[in-house]
Amino acid sequence: MLNRMANLIRINGMTDPHVHLRGMEWSYKGTFASETAAALAGGYSLILDMPNTPPSTTTRETLDRKLAEISAQALCDWGVYFGASQSGNTDEFPAAYGDVCGIKIFCNATTGDLLVEDQALRQKIYETWPRGKVIAVHAEGPTVLDILRLVRLTGKWTHFCHISTAEEIGYLTEAKGEGLPISIGVTPHHLYLTEDDLGRLGPLGLMKPELKTKADQRALWDAVKLSVVDVIESDHAPHMLEEKQSQKPPFGVPGLETTLPLMLLAMQEGKIELDRVVELLATNPRRIFGVPDEPGTYTVIHLDQSWIVENDKLFTTAKWSPFAGMRVVGKVTKVWIRGRQVFDGERILVPAGYGENRFKGRS
Repeated sequence: MLNRMANLIRINGMTDPHVHLRGMEWSYKGTFASETAAALAGGYSLILDMPNTPPSTTTRETLDRKLAEISAQALCDWGVYFGASQSGNTDEFPAAYGDVCGIKIFCNATTGDLLVEDQALRQKIYETWPRGKVIAVHAEGPTVLDILRLVRLTGKWTHFCHISTAEEIGYLTEAKGEGLPISIGVTPHHLYLTEDDLGRLGPLGLMKPELKTKADQRALWDAVKLSVVDVIESDHAPHMLEEKQSQKPPFGVPGLETTLPLMLLAMQEGKIELDRVVELLATNPRRIFGVPDEPGTYTVIHLDQSWIVENDKLFTTAKWSPFAGMRVVGKVTKVWIRGRQVFDGERILVPAGYGENRFKGRS
């Protein structure tokens, strides 16, 4: 839902279904408190956390540790994914299902130790995971076709994360034409950056999937405009600057605080309509993950304000962005969650632990 008054807009329930909040053994990269603060500064009321921060969320024991830490620290509402394990952990699914937003299968190389390349194991995961909560996949290139075979076999809703190439968009456009139960996420960094930017960004431009060609970028924008893409997701994955500048820089970039202003910049540039921005950042992710609309949960944005992304003003612990120095559009002035103002455009207004697990006890 979108309300507009003069140069202010109100978006209900902004949701990012793809973030890596850190915490636990990676608390030096960012805590659940610091990165949910970044989410509020970016306008989000709800974020969904991926399972590959160590210890990986692949057992009831590691899930309980994450739930305890995020419950004590989170400033916005949240959900967490369970992770499919390369060693096979389907026996853990029944105990985890009631507390998570879905399951994540890493089918191609990524940060962490959760790579599942065996198609027979993927099929077992699909057949074992109960219906009702999303299966999210990191699938690139021809692996997308492998996953689509499992969607046809089981009919289970699958969200394809951070799609980045024309090839992948082609496969998924055909799959949507078949009526398969799928949704597609694309990141702002794949929409606004290409491999040509790596010379300028160096390791700050390293992420998974990697930056692609201008032709791939055009295909992504076309898919956004044609409503083939369902969600713009940040894939927020902060690392400290010294790590990124090391001999072996990790993959991943922060993105929670720049996703909304980049999409509003795209609107200003004539690439996309405002109603479509709202669909991609709020309406569609809530629909896909089954989150009901709440009248007391919304974000107010000053649409006519532009600003320059400055590293030292970011809330994320990482304190850097691949978009540093770029002028973007739209200033978040208020975030309300469940009838309480939690952010005033400058300050966090609630204590650590205010955020709630929106998926606990849901089947």
